[in-house]
Formats: sequence, structure tokens, C-alpha cells
Amino acid sequence: MSCLHKRPKRTKSEEQAFQEQMKKVALENGKRLGKCLEGDPDLQFLLDGGKLVKIRSSSWKKARFFKLLEDCKTFWHESGKPFRKNQTFSIDDIDSVRMGRQSEGLNKHTDPSIDEQCFAIIFKGRKKNLDLMAASGQEAKQWVNGLEKIMTTMKNLSRQQNSEHWIINCMRKADKNDDNQMSLKELKHFLRQVNVEVDDSYAEELFKKCDTSNSGSLEGSEIKHFYDLLTHREEIDVVYGNSAETEGQMSKASMEDALKLIEKYEVDETAKQKNRMTKDGFLMYLHHEDGSILNPAHKDVYQDMTQPLNHYYMSSSHNTYLMEDQLKGPSSTEAYIKALMKSCRCVELDCWDGANGEPVIYHGYTLTSKVLFRDVIRAIKEYAFKTSEYPVVLSLENHCTVEQQKLMAHYLISILGDALVTRPLGNTMSKNFPSPEELKGKILIKGKRLNKVNASLNNNSTIDEDTVSEEDEAADCKDNGQKSKPKKSKIKLAKALSDIVIYCKSVHFNGFEHAKENQEFYEMSSFKETKAFNLAETSATAYIHHNMDKLSRIYPAGSRTDSSNYNPVPMWNVGCQIVALNFQTPSKEMHINQGRFLPNGVCGYILKPEFQRSLSSQFDPNTLTNGPWLQRKNFYVMVISAQQLPKLNKDKQKSIVDPLVRVEIFGVPADNASKETHYIENNGFNPMWNEKFHFDIHVPELAMVRFVVEDYDSTSQNDLIGHYCLPLTSVQNGYRHIPLLTKRGDIISSAGLFVHLMLIDAQ
Repeated sequence: MSCLHKRPKRTKSEEQAFQEQMKKVALENGKRLGKCLEGDPDLQFLLDGGKLVKIRSSSWKKARFFKLLEDCKTFWHESGKPFRKNQTFSIDDIDSVRMGRQSEGLNKHTDPSIDEQCFAIIFKGRKKNLDLMAASGQEAKQWVNGLEKIMTTMKNLSRQQNSEHWIINCMRKADKNDDNQMSLKELKHFLRQVNVEVDDSYAEELFKKCDTSNSGSLEGSEIKHFYDLLTHREEIDVVYGNSAETEGQMSKASMEDALKLIEKYEVDETAKQKNRMTKDGFLMYLHHEDGSILNPAHKDVYQDMTQPLNHYYMSSSHNTYLMEDQLKGPSSTEAYIKALMKSCRCVELDCWDGANGEPVIYHGYTLTSKVLFRDVIRAIKEYAFKTSEYPVVLSLENHCTVEQQKLMAHYLISILGDALVTRPLGNTMSKNFPSPEELKGKILIKGKRLNKVNASLNNNSTIDEDTVSEEDEAADCKDNGQKSKPKKSKIKLAKALSDIVIYCKSVHFNGFEHAKENQEFYEMSSFKETKAFNLAETSATAYIHHNMDKLSRIYPAGSRTDSSNYNPVPMWNVGCQIVALNFQTPSKEMHINQGRFLPNGVCGYILKPEFQRSLSSQFDPNTLTNGPWLQRKNFYVMVISAQQLPKLNKDKQKSIVDPLVRVEIFGVPADNASKETHYIENNGFNPMWNEKFHFDIHVPELAMVRFVVEDYDSTSQNDLIGHYCLPLTSVQNGYRHIPLLTKRGDIISSAGLFVHLMLIDAQ
């Protein structure tokens, strides 16, 4: 992130020359951000900057000057606090930009009449939204267009372009006096910026090697020479040399595949004509999608989406309304938007009676703040299908009186309109679920019903309400809050709310045999994690068969007051579809969840393996017998190097990471394993390990692999630098670059791991 420092006083002519220079820098960065932004009027608008009104409350609305800095990546804005340092934020920190009053703050603190002048900048992680108002609708549009153009272009940069952009930004920051030259002192500062510690003699030797003019500072071509020396990757030379000598393939591929790659990535026309790939072409290939660890064929929706709904794992959230912990954290519509934008397909609504007859959502018997039910439904209507067109399930935990339940039903029907499923597809209830394909753009309600669906289709009952047993999780919530619970907790249920529960009717679980004999396919149970884990361990095959016919939802134990998460893998192993996690809590479990739903177009649905769908299957993850699930593989991993790992402690200039890499396998118990490299002292820029690992895999269709990079600490727990997780079946063999994500799951644009992978049949 760029930081402002006192600039030297300049004469008028010097200032003019400096501004001209800055325009050139901005132009260069515009070029680097892609030809589409060169000379772009929206980009120029952001570089010129302008006044915007920053809105924090109904009474706190202040004009502030905002502008894009010349690196085309950092936003600066003035602050009312004279000594405040954080007056900048990076484009990388932005999650999205919303036009109009589309944030909770703007919706609450501004008048609908100024809708077109408003826009909100939504940040990644827990950084607060920036709610802004422009002088006119046209200006607001220009701010939003400019920001979205830069964000899109940044997203589409290759790893190599991102890396160059990052290094050049660090060079600019190291150039303390803005003279476009680099002194020895600035060079040392720059090396610390890029996370590499070198002794003074090496820095001096490097400096002398590049200072061909003997001027005592580097400029122009000398800085270029220094950059080339710094970014030279010895391991690529070795890999390329070995492959060129043997005319070997980087992975299992045909000659036709190789020629396609040469045509696509080779930069030298002569080499292209000779069907050869130069080292530069090879590097281009490694930095693009074809060189990624994720199989490009799995990047979009590639699975059969016409199977019954219960044949899929579904990305699912628990306590979706919470931004933080479940004792006193804030409830927000923003939490629903963030989950839905991550393609979460099942969200939870914890509904209670609110003031003025309006139902609210919050964590009962706690100090968490409340949010209006109708506002949540509006947010769901707006964002349900932005990133995935496949169905969304609203899991209602209902604590409301009949009157407020009627209002809930009214809001669901009036706000969601045609998207809400209020009758079975085709108006008759079949014997199994419709498919995600048939339910595209549809919203399903999960909750209690007064009767079976067929009965209501044939019966025009005028009963307005009746008593049903309380939802299991609702009763648990009451138990945690009041420390006492009647044996069979009952609630009154409004017919209006009951009637819109079609494919996800909540029922109490009374055992697998009982469910098989008495429950319709659409009658589903929710299981507390402790109960579910116990069943997965003692009755795995029965659980798998239960999930071949019905849906199961798993939720975290109420004792997890810090909103921590359980391991979802054992639940997927027994075919549970709705494995609900606290999306608001960044954790290893959420990383695994993100990895599970990474392929298939990040659509929130993954087709379960065939042996979890076939009634003849006798699969048990705990005691592996012979069967179609047993496809033994050897997985060979060579961790070669990493590039441009971020500094963890940016406040301490001299703090350099000591990175190590751990490779973890999650799957059936026989496949769970973890192996790690040694740590490398004081080098986050280009550490090299060259360590080999071997894993025995028994059930590859259920296995996940997670790469973790940590900063080693001998006295306390290692700090996470970055991670990446994906199903083993989506891994590409060969030399691969692996992107790295932050703890919250956002991409670290410049950083990556370089590995060699081979997943082959066991002999």
C-alpha cells in the first residue's frame, strides 16, 4: 500500500516538470494495466480526483477530496484527522463497488431522492464500507465506472504482470525523494519492502554490479538491470533446460496439445515456426491459466446439473446474519450479501418478534444486534443469483408469533415474487427432487409444515394456524439461552408460512429406519455437529443411504460462541449435502469449504461421487472395502519455490518472513495426511525448498489437497502467509504455479507457489 510522505519544496518550474513526470508514470501504469485503459477518460477522471461526501450517519456527512494516485492502484483521500496515517487504500482491498443506495449505511442514512448520486465501496474482510455521495448522478457513474474498469483489468492481469506491477510499486515507495533514482540506502529499503533480508556486503555488491555509470545511484537502464537480476528465476532455467534437453512434456500431453501451447504462448516467431518453445514462452505458459494447478476444464460448470437436488453438496452458511461472533457481534444484511456473492446456496434466517409488529433477525438470547426480516429478504432478492444461477435455500429458524409469521410469509411472497417456489414444479409432487438445472433462479424455503405437501394440494383447509414441534436447532438455541427445555418443545405455525415450504420440510430425526419407513423424500432433518459426527462414525453406510433419498443439514454446536467451525470433510464423506459453516469466521475449515466448491464454475453445487448416489453401494469411509470408490493413487508433490510472499508485519520494516510450506490431504480417514518443508530464514521474495513428498490416496474422489505457507516462529504458533485448497480430482499434473489466498480467502495478487505434481495410478 502506498504511503504519503512530505515532498521536497519545489519551484514552480520544478513542480511543473514533476507533474509532467507523474503524468508519464500514470500513463505507463495505465499501459501496464492493459491497453484498454490507455487514455481512458474514466481513468483520467479518477487521476484528477474530486470532492465526494463521505457518509457515516444521518448527522455525520463530510466533504472529502478523493483521487487515484499515479500507480493506478492506490486511492488517496483527505482526512479530518491531521496526523492520521491511513489516508490510502489499495484497489486490491476492494471487494466490489455498488451504484445507488445499496449498502446498509446509505439505505439507513440517506434519502431515496439522492439514490443516483450515491455509491458504496465494499472492502474485503472486516474493513468498513465507504459510503459516498457525488455532486451528480453522472459523476457517481464516472467514479463507479472508473473503479470497476481498474478492478476488472487488475483481475485479468497475468501472474507475471501482477508481479511486475507489485515490484515497480515497491520501487516507487523506496524512492523516498521522488528523483527516479535509487541510492544504496534506498536499495536496501526496497529489498526489505519486497520481503528479503540481505547482508550489507551483498547489497553493496549488487549495487556496484548495476551502477555501471559509477554515479552512486541507479537510474534508467541500471534500475532495469537490477530488476532483471532480482527477478531471475534459477529454478525455471533448470526446469526448462531439463525439458529442452529431453524434449519432454511438462505434463501428460499429446504433441497436438504441445503445439497448441506453443501457438498460444510463444513470443518468438522463429521458434514458433520451428514448433519450439523458448524459455520466455515457457514462462508465459507457466504464468497463465494453462499452467495453473486447477484444471481449466473444471473452471466453468462442467458437471451434470440434471440429477435430483439431494445428489449434490451445497455450499451452506450458518448464522448467516452475523458479521462476527454469536454473543455480541453485529447482525447485518451485508453478511447475507457477502455469503451469496461467494456462491453460498443455503443461508440461515433466525427469526424473532420485533418492535412495531416487524419480525427481526438476530441470535436469540444474546447481545447481537437486530436486522429487519424484510431488509434481509430484499438483499437476498437482489444478490441471490449474481454469481450463480442455481437455487438458493432459505433455512428459517422460526421463533415468531403467528401474526409476525404471517408478515414473514407476506414479505417472502411479495418481495421474491416468481423466484419463490410456492408449489411443486408441474403442480404435482413427484417421487424425488427436481434438479439444480430445473430450479435455476428459484428460492426454496426450508422450515416447518402443518401437513404433507400432497395433502395440502388436495385440501382447501381454512385452518389459519396449528401447533407443530419446534425446529431442532431452534430448540437448541432456547436450551443454550434459558438452560431449561421442555421435552417436546411446541410452537404455533401460521398456515401462510407453512404453505410455502415445499421441498425442504423440517422434521425431527428419529433414526434411519424410521426415516426410511415414515418420511417423504422432501422431509429433511437438521443435525447438530456432535450428533452428526457420532452417526458418521457408527452408522456411516446407513447415513450415506439416508442421503441418497433425503437432504441432511448439519449445523455447528451452540457452544461455539466464538463462531468457530467444525471440519466439514467427515460430513461430506457420508453424503450430507447442507454442511453449514460460519462464513463470517476465516478458518482452515472455511478454506477447505472454499476449495470444495472451487471447481464447477464456483456455482455452489458439486455432484457427489457415484458411490454416494447408487443404492447398491456399501461404501463406508471408515472401513474401506473393495468397491468403485477404491481407486488407489500415488500423489507426488515437489515444493520448488515461492514468489513475492507478503510481509506480515508491515509496521516493522525490518520484519522479514521465514517461510515454510505444508501440504495437507483431507478425505476419508485413511487418506488424511500432512507433510511440511524446512523453513527458510529471512526470504519472502524468492525462497527455494526443492523438497519432495509422497502421499498414498485410497479414495481420490473425496480427497482435498491444501497448500499452506506459514511464517515459522520458534516461540509461538506460526502465522499464516497464504493458502490454496482444491479437490484432488481437479489438480493438473506437471509444473504448476499455485495462487495464494489470504486468511479470508481473497487472492494475494503478486504471490504464488511453484511446484511439480504427479497423481498417478498405484501399481
